[in-house]
Amino acid sequence: MVNIDNEVIGNYSRKDYIKHAIKEEKCLVVKENNFIVGFLIFHTNFFEHAFISLLIVSPKERRKGHATSLIQYFISILPTYKIFSSTNQSNIRMQKVFSANGFIRSGIIENLDDGDPEIIYFITK
Repeated sequence: MVNIDNEVIGNYSRKDYIKHAIKEEKCLVVKENNFIVGFLIFHTNFFEHAFISLLIVSPKERRKGHATSLIQYFISILPTYKIFSSTNQSNIRMQKVFSANGFIRSGIIENLDDGDPEIIYFITK
């Protein structure tokens, strides 16, 4: 999983974050041919709702429905009524994933990444 993340962002800066999510059982994976090809990290303390904090699919495995599989499974097991997530305004690919899975735009946060606002999305079960 750390290698997939590195493949996407170009470094291992989230290694400890990923390991912690696994330890806390806040991580779902999708496999193909017994290899992990993507993962979703979440928490359930975003104003008492769930939040998908990281959704990564290996670039070689994209456009095969893996992100949708992770999202739909997460929705099916979720203990909260609403799910939130976010992506940068520049991340058009992730915005399309959210839209295709029924998420709607809920707001924007400025100043997290200079010149690239964070768009908040949500969906209800």
